[in-house]
Amino acid sequence: MQIPQPAPPTTHKESVFALPLADLGASAPLRWLALGWKDFRAAPRIGLFYGLCFFLMGHALWWVFRAAPAYVLALSAGFLLMGPFLCLGLYHASRALEAGQRPSLSESLVAWRPTRGTMAIFAGVLLILEMLWGRASLVVFAVTFNTMPSTENLLAELLRVENLSFLITYTVVGAVFAGLIFVTSVISIPMILDREVDAISSGLTSIRACLQNPGVMLFWGVLITAIIGLAMLPAFLGLVVAGPVIGHATWHAYRHIVPHKDKNA
Repeated sequence: MQIPQPAPPTTHKESVFALPLADLGASAPLRWLALGWKDFRAAPRIGLFYGLCFFLMGHALWWVFRAAPAYVLALSAGFLLMGPFLCLGLYHASRALEAGQRPSLSESLVAWRPTRGTMAIFAGVLLILEMLWGRASLVVFAVTFNTMPSTENLLAELLRVENLSFLITYTVVGAVFAGLIFVTSVISIPMILDREVDAISSGLTSIRACLQNPGVMLFWGVLITAIIGLAMLPAFLGLVVAGPVIGHATWHAYRHIVPHKDKNA
């Protein structure tokens, strides 16, 4: 008689839908900002390096506004919402500080390497959304104006009363795409870096977090937009500090929302 052999152990991978997410309090985004400021002060050299990158991106955005105003809203969203890819180094630094280690600028610059395939896929998805947004922006311009407005006194011309319907439509279109990108990416990039999950799982987890805490995540998105907007006003100089602080804060938002990965699982 043959003795039945035990079945080989199977590796169980927890479904992304089964991953428990935190229920957030209304003050959570303020806490994330405070922790982001703490990390910035703990690693100022790294923060200022990435802050300078944000500063240069701001001037690039201004150049686009002067050369191709129809694209500026969509590209500004790329600046605000695809910034997490640039913030990978900041996430890496925050993770090192969290572990009691001294963060390294050189290591932060190559933090993307272990997950470069997944990051490329996710970046491609966001790029497609950005291209669709840019095309939608052009369509709104095209159906409103017979010719492209002059770049001289452009803001004054666009804010005229007769262009109110254009401003409303342009804002609504922008809000739809901005909301879609934000909901999909708000914690996706730090999750990919930390847990090395696939792009779909990270995106679905980000969407779940927003659906579970809609008011708090909306507050977080508005807060990010307001801080970055204000930081742009003095010749984009505020981005040197505001950019890295928000980057560090995003890491803490992810840590607060998604439970720590069990290394022994």
